[in-house]
Amino acid sequence: MTDVGVAGSADRPLDGVRILAAEQMAALPFATQLMARLGAEVVKVEHPSTGESGRGSLPAVHDPDGRSVGATFLRNNLNKRSVTIDLKQPEGVELVLRLARNFDVFGENFRAGTADRLGIGYEAVRAVHPAVVYLSVSGFGQDPSSPYRDMGAYASIVEGMSGIYEFKRSPGRGPTANPVGALGDISSALFGTVGVLAALRQRDRTGIGQHVDVAMLDATVAMTDIVVNFFSMGIEREWGSGVGIVDTFAASDGHFVLQCVREHHFAVLCTEIGRPELVEDHRLSTRAGWQDQLDGLLRPAIEAWSANRTTAEVVSLLSGAGMACGPSATPGQVVADPHLAVRNMLVETMPGDAEVPVLVPGNPVKLSEVPEATDTRVPWLGEHTDDVLATELDLGKAELADLRSRGVIGAA
Repeated sequence: MTDVGVAGSADRPLDGVRILAAEQMAALPFATQLMARLGAEVVKVEHPSTGESGRGSLPAVHDPDGRSVGATFLRNNLNKRSVTIDLKQPEGVELVLRLARNFDVFGENFRAGTADRLGIGYEAVRAVHPAVVYLSVSGFGQDPSSPYRDMGAYASIVEGMSGIYEFKRSPGRGPTANPVGALGDISSALFGTVGVLAALRQRDRTGIGQHVDVAMLDATVAMTDIVVNFFSMGIEREWGSGVGIVDTFAASDGHFVLQCVREHHFAVLCTEIGRPELVEDHRLSTRAGWQDQLDGLLRPAIEAWSANRTTAEVVSLLSGAGMACGPSATPGQVVADPHLAVRNMLVETMPGDAEVPVLVPGNPVKLSEVPEATDTRVPWLGEHTDDVLATELDLGKAELADLRSRGVIGAA
């Protein structure tokens, strides 16, 4: 992990693309971090005293000035620079609009309408930079006809609204919130990134910029496409859908995941666990029957076989027989996974007062002709304010000191 700045590597796909982002928490920061890893230059605009809200998340470490730097911020802000500007002051808004002229992309992920009220909405930025690609990521999009437009949203809210919690709910249990971390955030980030790249490509051909509007709910519904698709085919939830066995089972030292959704695989499973007669059991003659009889019949049979075997042994035997099977890994096992090491998917950062390196996921986009660049640490709050404003706007030391004295910008 190198010191903060633009990660170095020659001829990366987004070299020369410049992004100015009034961003917070996870959705937009994940998108801009991904683009930074592909070569884009990213400058964050943060509040002078508190920074963006991700800095206040928990758990946290502390920067050299003793300020909290939360886990959400650490995961989503490698390879960026930070400037602190008060957007509630007219001079702060003016600074941001002047900066925007020098950037290809402007991004924001406030609640819908907030950027307009602050004076940095699409129309305001387009007025000073007609070719801008402007990315908005919000809970429910910018369309005023949406009944949810004025609602705030976190990942768990749009995930629940996508239907996936109810679809995955087992009988007798309530829906589980936020089961996969930040599905709503990261799906929005990925679609936002795709939208920006498409808009930049079109601008290359036409010279015209545009507004990329990504709603977290839309992105999550797209990511959880099984919900509406199955419902339209008469299936309201996965349990009883007839899809087959997709579940976890206990071994002697942990759990393994088994997916069995084909009849020939079910026959293999029964043979491997020493219960070939189950194939002829009329209660198990359909995939829906496998689900109906899972806890009463199949789970006891499978776990009677796996109880005296390690997870690794189970996975080896079932995978070797052609089954889809893998370990349900603990966090420690994920960190030690040799595949992730080979793929450079665990990046060590050295932020602040952390006693050991903090791990964050690496870049999953591997390109055959572009060596991976070394990530740079997250920026401390306002670390690049003076440098960016002096370089981009030609502000002198006296002007910067005056703006700082009046709270328009934060400390360098």
